Amino acid sequence: MRDRVVVVSGPGRVELVEQDAAPLRPGTFRVETLFSGVSAGTELSYVKGTNPYLHVTWNADLGLFQPGEASTPYPVTRLGYMQVGRVVESETAAIAVGTVGAMTYGHRTGWVADPLAERFVPLPDDLDPLLGVYVAHMGPICANGLLHAAADLHGADVRSLGDGVRGRRVAVVGAGVVGLLTALLARRHGAASVVVLDPTRQRRQVAEALGLETLDPDTDDPAMVLKTRWAHTAGDRGADVVFQCRGQAWALQLALRLLRPQGTVIDLAFYQGGADAVRLGEEFHHNGLSLRCAQIGRVPRGLAPTWDRERLSAETIDLLRADGDLIRKHLVSAVAPFDEAPTLLTDLAERRRQELQVVLTG
Repeated sequence: MRDRVVVVSGPGRVELVEQDAAPLRPGTFRVETLFSGVSAGTELSYVKGTNPYLHVTWNADLGLFQPGEASTPYPVTRLGYMQVGRVVESETAAIAVGTVGAMTYGHRTGWVADPLAERFVPLPDDLDPLLGVYVAHMGPICANGLLHAAADLHGADVRSLGDGVRGRRVAVVGAGVVGLLTALLARRHGAASVVVLDPTRQRRQVAEALGLETLDPDTDDPAMVLKTRWAHTAGDRGADVVFQCRGQAWALQLALRLLRPQGTVIDLAFYQGGADAVRLGEEFHHNGLSLRCAQIGRVPRGLAPTWDRERLSAETIDLLRADGDLIRKHLVSAVAPFDEAPTLLTDLAERRRQELQVVLTG
């Protein structure tokens, strides 16, 4: 038995490679890939050659990037974290043959997994399995953003994912997949207002099709618009919380300008080129603002025992049950055969093709 695997052999070079399938061992199970979602941020950074792991050493003990050998050199053989597979063989009583679940094993047609070492999230029968690409990792990334907003208010005493947005004015900068799912989660968890800001007209149209309000930051100054609209007390205007979901300096600068004094930006973006244009001597300094990085590698301090990855996946499933039809119709912009992955990824990286969410079919 052989599997086909998407491999990035160098900048701009993507290929399909056949590999012998791993043997099934006691306690493991084999899945056949049904769907594999493409992350236009992290994955394309390997295709473009801009991911820092390609150039320097990541010292996990110190939490520092340091000069030295690349932590993830070419060829990159495990690309992607949005897979849905059907169990076709099992040597463990914990996972039954026929079960469809979400995993994070990269773009490949099959995988042998150890349930003690890897997450397998069974999908409910009433959920479109294609939407399962969001359940294991992408949805929890967005849910973790809301969790950071809740922790900003309540510390370790977070009871609900809505504790940081319920009844509050929320802005979301960036209408990519992360921004749109985060906005939908904020709306579902009781935000008083949710406004999505993105300069790309097509992305704003998708947000509007999802029932979200949008603003174009390239027309009227959105900070003026929202601070005029969102009044708290004298001298206190703006968003209670901003979720920053676009990895560019202008987006972070805009997010800071939208906040009320002493507000917080929850940052879910990946700044591949850094953020040199962010002017920290202006609104950030004078309004006493806060910036919190919310990445899925960690939940807020003190919340890990109660808000693990399984709970964030469960929150994702709840969102997909509520808004799945809209997400499937408007967020998933292309479904392509697995064999087209090399051309598709290079076209996306070189901007010959624009897509919001591509899903590969096994």
